[in-house]
Amino acid sequence: MSEDVKSSESSVEIDNSQEKSLSGKLRKVPSDTPFLFGLSLIFGLYLLLILGMLVADANYTSFADIKETLASPDIQHSLKITMLSCLVATILSIIVAVPTGYLLSRFRFPGKTACDALLDIPIILPPLVIGLSLLILFHKFHIFGTSIEEWCVAIFTGIYSFFTGKLPDFSVGITYKVPAIILAQFSVSCAFAVRTMRNTFDQMSPRQEQVAMTLGCNRSQAFWLIAVPGAWRGILTAMALAWARALGEFGPILIFAGTTRGKTEVLSTSVFLEISIGNLEGAVAVSMIMVAIALSVLFLVRLIDGRKGGLYDYN
Repeated sequence: MSEDVKSSESSVEIDNSQEKSLSGKLRKVPSDTPFLFGLSLIFGLYLLLILGMLVADANYTSFADIKETLASPDIQHSLKITMLSCLVATILSIIVAVPTGYLLSRFRFPGKTACDALLDIPIILPPLVIGLSLLILFHKFHIFGTSIEEWCVAIFTGIYSFFTGKLPDFSVGITYKVPAIILAQFSVSCAFAVRTMRNTFDQMSPRQEQVAMTLGCNRSQAFWLIAVPGAWRGILTAMALAWARALGEFGPILIFAGTTRGKTEVLSTSVFLEISIGNLEGAVAVSMIMVAIALSVLFLVRLIDGRKGGLYDYN
């Protein structure tokens, strides 16, 4: 009996020693404060940089300068062309991005990795290179002795005359014209929209589409009735990114469309033209107009989606 008591006491002592050693180890866990401080510091510095740029621009100009800039006929024309071209480029980007993102997310095919990498080229290439490539493609590259620009004009003329029975006045061409602005914006903004839609469909479970196909739907019906409505948040995000990217596009427009005042001038090139003539105040005023437009679009997107808790909540 005494031996049992001694053994139980020894086991209790062992348990107590283990608890003490465990509690000692738990006390030695370092604090998360330095880590959280480092995260906050990095975040805060970058946020301060962005706020600093905005405050510097706002401090350099005034409402009177912005009002005077908006009263200029050249800036008014630039604003109209910018809104129109960004809208068309965004619509074209979504038309391409939704099926492309779905294809890359749901299907496997030979060369998929290479195609996926090629779609990122407009993002990683210098903007001036994209503009130069567009210029060579449409103006210098020939198929059967006819340039791509002439082929596009012929195709558009045929489609227009087929539906209206009239011949359009499309002798203006594409290069150094408004269509060149739209193509330059589309070539870059579409890449961002495609990447957004690819991530959107990757985060969506294909189970609902598979169930729909087992109930009699084909792949096309499952796409239009299940996938597209379920991805509306991603589509909204892709539209916002494409529109914002088109708004800030400069390099491709400069090379492919030019910066002719009253013809191919958009807000981004207006900043360049104002700086080139030494009107720094006007350039900053145009910049603030672009910032206000971009913030309005982003705020509107978040306001529409705010009730559901975020753009990336696809449940």
